[in-house]
Amino acid sequence: MTRILLLGAGRSASSLIQYLLRYAPLEHWQVSIADVNPAHLAPVLATHSAYAQAISFDVAQVEQLDVLVPAADIVISMLPALFHPLVAQACVRYGRHLVTASYVSPEIQLMEADARAAGVALIMECGLDPGLDHMSAMRALSEIRQRGGVLTSFKSYCGGLMAPNSEGENPWKYKFTWNPRNVVLAGQSTAKYLENGHPRFIPYQQLFARTQVLTVPGYGEFEGYANRDSLSYRQPYGLESIPTILRGTLRRPGYCAAWHALVRLGLTDDTVHLGNSAAMTWQELIEAYLPVATSGSLPERVATYLGLQPQGLEMAMLTWLGLFTNRPLVLPDATPAQLLELLLTEKWQLAEGDHDMIVMQHLFDFTLNGQPHRRTSSLVVLGDDATHTAMAKTVGLPVGMVVRRLAQGKIAPRGVVIPTLPDIYEPILDELAADYNIHFEEHEFALD
Repeated sequence: MTRILLLGAGRSASSLIQYLLRYAPLEHWQVSIADVNPAHLAPVLATHSAYAQAISFDVAQVEQLDVLVPAADIVISMLPALFHPLVAQACVRYGRHLVTASYVSPEIQLMEADARAAGVALIMECGLDPGLDHMSAMRALSEIRQRGGVLTSFKSYCGGLMAPNSEGENPWKYKFTWNPRNVVLAGQSTAKYLENGHPRFIPYQQLFARTQVLTVPGYGEFEGYANRDSLSYRQPYGLESIPTILRGTLRRPGYCAAWHALVRLGLTDDTVHLGNSAAMTWQELIEAYLPVATSGSLPERVATYLGLQPQGLEMAMLTWLGLFTNRPLVLPDATPAQLLELLLTEKWQLAEGDHDMIVMQHLFDFTLNGQPHRRTSSLVVLGDDATHTAMAKTVGLPVGMVVRRLAQGKIAPRGVVIPTLPDIYEPILDELAADYNIHFEEHEFALD
């Protein structure tokens, strides 16, 4: 029997839990799901009590890890990323494997030697992005190399969006399908990438003003903006000498320009506290960020201040959020980012009947027999409902599949591991395609 411990059962864990419960009786697993509010799991686990249980777990009480981790063989952490080092330390201390969907942090990378010595695999970055992006890119890169292709450019974009039939009257064409705070604070470090052999840097203040338009077959146009540090992916992808590499995030056209307006207004700032903000309204907050003026309505003065068309799409999107209303801010001594997050959590909440959509696209430029070629690899996944979202499927299913193969003894590496090895990504991509119809659409053509 393999004992599996899942820490965290939030919105991204629904498909993972389904997967664990599906295979628990077949693979002889005992599954424990630890969450701060385990009561909501009762209906899900009602018919699985022979091999699954819910446990109360508060991540603030770190000492609980010393009880839960030793009682498991494999630990899955779906907690916020800042808690992963604590979980990883406990896993190394007690000789237990760890699987997560989050990035390898510097703190966890420092555990490499200790994890190897303990015979422990800390398998990170095996969700959607990071995760499926690694797996699908490595498969395509391997195929191109096997044919003798020489890579000259690699660009990869991913976004969690709304399905076309759920965009409705929302001009942003976006709602939250994962942590709202992460969305509000996205991109707040300089983006780094490589273009034609030259390093490029985009500071946060300009990030959403510099976008690229992409077309995904059957789903139209999207905007991509650079994401974090693309340069760090050269080594794990075997692209140390490639002239161009960029990783980015996808949104529908118009989103980035409107978000750039929020950045310029100062509403994504999470460093300054506004004192008695609970006594203010949104209209008063926006007014406080503008130069003193004696004429013109608030929307007109915002448009002038930002250089936007008063009747343009960006202003319509800001107006739709309610920035120019007498709606109270509510939160005391909050940062602008906290206030914006609270507002967006209501405005961008998934409604009954909504379906989200995951879109990922890789673009590979390479030469083959002296001829330039381009290959696009595109993935679109639609959510089933507001619980079993596309985000939950594409994050949770790969995590579950990694756990299953780890429990079967089919993943050999120890230490800090990401899924760039064919023994990991090939069977997972095959299972996703065969059992869940999650697959990439490939197109290739010669360039003039």
